[in-house]
Amino acid sequence: MSTHARITLAALLSGALFGLGLAVSGMTDPQRILGFLDVSGDFDPALLFVLGGAVLTALVLFRFVLRRPAPVLAARFQIPALKQIDRPLLLGAALFGIGWGLAGYCPGPALVGLGVLSPEALWFVPAMLLGMYLHRWLGGR
Repeated sequence: MSTHARITLAALLSGALFGLGLAVSGMTDPQRILGFLDVSGDFDPALLFVLGGAVLTALVLFRFVLRRPAPVLAARFQIPALKQIDRPLLLGAALFGIGWGLAGYCPGPALVGLGVLSPEALWFVPAMLLGMYLHRWLGGR
């Protein structure tokens, strides 16, 4: 099997595992996300436990992964060089949070929602792709 085919297969399996995890944890339901963000109303803490599990897993496993000289399917690790918080990061985080709060979707769950033909995902995913295109187009200027 070629290197490109192995990388594609690994990406497909990783994405499928991620989507399965989102589905099993209920994080593909926009109402659950909006319930988590509604701290003054009908608060749903389920996402806090999902996020906590992900952070704990990453905290433990990244120590082992980053000791390797390189990833299994790449020549080197691609770790961001930028270490400080800057204006584009804050603006991007704010836009992400606003979109997440309005729609109840972020990219991963939106793609899972698209796969099950969720009405919200059917308008959210094209809007997300348009935003990505505009970012790339404006970023090149």
